[in-house]
Formats: sequence, structure tokens, C-alpha cells
Amino acid sequence: MSHDVLNPTPEYLAFWRERHVCTLTTPRPDGTPHVVPVGVTYDAAAGLARVISNRHSKKVRNVLAAQAGQEGGARVAVCQMEGRRWATLEGRAVVRTDEASVADAVARYAERYGRTPSPNPDRVVVEITLDRAMGRA
Repeated sequence: MSHDVLNPTPEYLAFWRERHVCTLTTPRPDGTPHVVPVGVTYDAAAGLARVISNRHSKKVRNVLAAQAGQEGGARVAVCQMEGRRWATLEGRAVVRTDEASVADAVARYAERYGRTPSPNPDRVVVEITLDRAMGRA
């Protein structure tokens, strides 16, 4: 079932506010998918999803490599599921390193997941400009 990225149903948005482990799929340089568990926050008003990570992680390196070769960023997807409920968000990802973006993403993560991550000077944000939402929530 398709959803409007900027105007999701209340049930879909509520599902993205619950505490769930998600997956992030990024393209490896050879084009194959790299899928890893992550925490994701969804900002429907801005049409963005955010994943905090270490700047040296494979997922960040994949996004940076694809970002360099693709206008608008790397094509990625985030997904979560619980029982019969599932939700996927797709879009173009870029890596943000500025302090304000990182602090905002950490605050959003803390709100959704109920804990503030330990300080990490190598933390970055994979910011996804969304263009597709699917799921059954």
C-alpha cells in the first residue's frame, strides 16, 4: 500500500514513532544491496528520514560513494516491521556532518528510542529526502 510521504495516515505515522529496530539498505560500489540494522527517525513534515552513524561505517562509505556519482544523493531504503505491520521509506541519502544536523538527529533518536546515544566525535547523519512510502500499519 502506497502512502503520501508528507501526509501519511495517522496509523502509519504512529508506527514510525514506536520503538522498532529498522533496516537501512544502501548500494555497495558494485551495485549490490548492503542491509544493516539501524535506528531511524521519520520527519513527515520535512519529508526526511534520519539515521545516525559513525563516519567510518560501511553504510556511510556506501552513501558517500554513491552520493558522489548520483545527483541528489544515493538511492536508499529504510524499513521496519512487527508482525503483519510493516513500513518502508525510500529516497535519496546524503551524509551530514555539521554539528546542528547531528545534534538534531541525536535528539530525534533519543525521543523515538528512549535513550540518548553516548557522545561520539565521529557521529554523522545519513539524511534521506523521501520520495516514496509504502506499508501496512
